[in-house]
Amino acid sequence: LLETISYTVGEQHGRNKLCTTAGEKSYKYLRRLIRFRQMDFEFALWQMMHLFIAPQKVYRNFQYRKQTKNQFARDDPAFLVLLSLCFCVTSIGFGLVMKLSALKIFKLLLWVVLVDCIFVGVIIATAMWFLTNRFLVHISRVGQDIEWAYAFDVHLNAFFPVLMILHCLQLFLINLLALIDKEYFISTLVGNTFWLIALGYYIYITFLGYSGKSFINNDVSYL
Repeated sequence: LLETISYTVGEQHGRNKLCTTAGEKSYKYLRRLIRFRQMDFEFALWQMMHLFIAPQKVYRNFQYRKQTKNQFARDDPAFLVLLSLCFCVTSIGFGLVMKLSALKIFKLLLWVVLVDCIFVGVIIATAMWFLTNRFLVHISRVGQDIEWAYAFDVHLNAFFPVLMILHCLQLFLINLLALIDKEYFISTLVGNTFWLIALGYYIYITFLGYSGKSFINNDVSYL
């Protein structure tokens, strides 16, 4: 009985310590949002560039962070700040090319940020966080699981190429070549190809985010 009580108390203490640590990490992350001098924008730009050409290197740094700081999720908000800047620039550019009013451009920005990125991202991150920890993690001990913040980071990583492909690269064909907005078969084909490439990037980068963890069982079969 004493052993059972001691185990229960110790387990509860470990959970409380874990929650406290998560709260402290969240507080430090939010506090750094207003301290631009402490942000590593050069490294954030490096991550954005390699999400297109070599996303494996980006997730390798997430693994290093787990080994040094005991967390997969980013502790530097520089990536989030630069991503927010990209939202503004691409939304304004998309609105100008489509000849939208200032109010419609602002609504487009809010939709892309609040709905496409945050709302959809929260749903996807929560689902992946639950499914991964519930069915894929085969080592059950404190610290060997997928953090929700990391799941949301994976979504942000995958969403950045989607944003740049659909709201930046696609504009050249809309504005300069005037191709996608025509009622031709080739216009539909090119437009859908952009969406296919963007979706492929999202799925691939999301897959890399979860497949490289040593404590995740990659041989799970649901058949």
